[in-house]
Amino acid sequence: MSTEPILIVGAGPTGLVLALFLTRQGVKVRIVDSAAEPGTTSRAVAVAARTLELYRQVGLADEVVARGLKVAAANIWVGGKPAAQLPLGEIGEGLSPYPFMLIFPQDQHERLLIERLAALGVTVERGVTLTGLEARPDRVVAQLTHADGRGERCEAEYLAGCDGARSAVRHALAVDFGGGTYDHLFYVADVAAGGRAADHQLHVAIDGADFVAIFPLAAEGHVRLIGSVLPAAAARGGPLGWQDVSAHALGQMPLDVNEVRWFSTYHVHHRVAERFRQGRVFLLGDAAHVHSPVGGQGMNTGIGDAVNLAWKLAAVLRDAATPALLDSYEPERIAFARRLVATTDRLFQLITRDGALAAAVRTRVVPRLLGALAPRKAMRRFMFRTVSQIEIDYRDGALASGRAGKVQAGDRMPFVPLPAGAGVPDNMQPLPSPGWQLQIHGDLEAGLRAAVDAEGIPLRLYPWTEAAETAGLARNAAYLIRPDAYVGWCDPQASAPGLGEYLGSRGLRPGKPSLMA
Repeated sequence: MSTEPILIVGAGPTGLVLALFLTRQGVKVRIVDSAAEPGTTSRAVAVAARTLELYRQVGLADEVVARGLKVAAANIWVGGKPAAQLPLGEIGEGLSPYPFMLIFPQDQHERLLIERLAALGVTVERGVTLTGLEARPDRVVAQLTHADGRGERCEAEYLAGCDGARSAVRHALAVDFGGGTYDHLFYVADVAAGGRAADHQLHVAIDGADFVAIFPLAAEGHVRLIGSVLPAAAARGGPLGWQDVSAHALGQMPLDVNEVRWFSTYHVHHRVAERFRQGRVFLLGDAAHVHSPVGGQGMNTGIGDAVNLAWKLAAVLRDAATPALLDSYEPERIAFARRLVATTDRLFQLITRDGALAAAVRTRVVPRLLGALAPRKAMRRFMFRTVSQIEIDYRDGALASGRAGKVQAGDRMPFVPLPAGAGVPDNMQPLPSPGWQLQIHGDLEAGLRAAVDAEGIPLRLYPWTEAAETAGLARNAAYLIRPDAYVGWCDPQASAPGLGEYLGSRGLRPGKPSLMA
């Protein structure tokens, strides 16, 4: 029998990020996966700016950007002709250190995370399946079966189910996974291709009920296709191949497919688990929520789950917070998952709905609107805020208290570029290990300085600038920022008693040394 602080079941991006962030905070983890090897194919390709901001905290963002591809523009084609173009480039300039759309396929993403974990001494145990689970008040007892048939009993303080839409953890807990499955069958393919549409830009072709999306990849002449399968082929069932794809829209694109490197079909689901936590067991990523791929939100949402849970588990395990902190995981993440599923459901139905009216909206109304609105900076910034996940907030959560300027507790701390004399380029500079910090733009009151020093909270004092005002901050206000870069407490008066009341009422001791110390 083995005993672990944290047992992670599932080594996709969600489980790997959870393991990485916990390990970086000194928490010992064990991560297992039923697959014999990491995936070599994937549908997820987009990495959101919010994900990169979180990766910056653990020194991972620069390498992801270097290995990925920044997309310059998105193009809409109708009937084989260009209908609209949305310039991407630095679409979110001034809103994030990563103001662009980045393509980095999930399989490559996973391999990078595995490399980083291995450098920290953590290895994914392959061919290990969860076959039983008992959630006790003081621990979790998991039954594991190895590829050679050997059984094992593993006890852990906490268990994280990151094992996908068919989650064995969720099934073992008997947690309902409400929602449904769309009728349409879709395909995803990696192809070697040439032609005008293989230009490192995103292309979406719409033709009546048919559509195809062409995602550029970093390798020259290498693109990923997502489109619909011919209805007759889908109804026939059985193994399907490239010859079964609905190629009308694709055939009108300036794309020459030279080689199909891999091909797969799939149905799209929209489901959210009825709860994300049961005692000492947590559900994350696809084990907790699945939805359409519209907007490229799925993988990024799972990574957000992982970072949210990681700092809370680490705080509880090092006695920097009471176990009540873990109660905040489910309400914060399930609320966003429900909104996301509802939003992507509406957009997906717009894209796939049959009928003349729906086709007219797709092929005439939407391209014209995009063509008219895309040149406007406000429209581009709105789109960036939406797909980048920087607009996610926890304002209604138990950890949110106060408002200062336009920033309300629970918001992501706004990005503020800093002047050259500040010593750092912006206010999102990471700590040595993810942790709390107090940030002030302007002057610091002596009383608050003493309180911050007494609590052992890192202090970031920046000059007041026009950029800070534009970002919505209040001059001389105090912003207590959580380890996941959301504002926990803020106060325009920068009150020392207010800080103490916030921490004490929530059982938080943010200055307590990490387990790495």
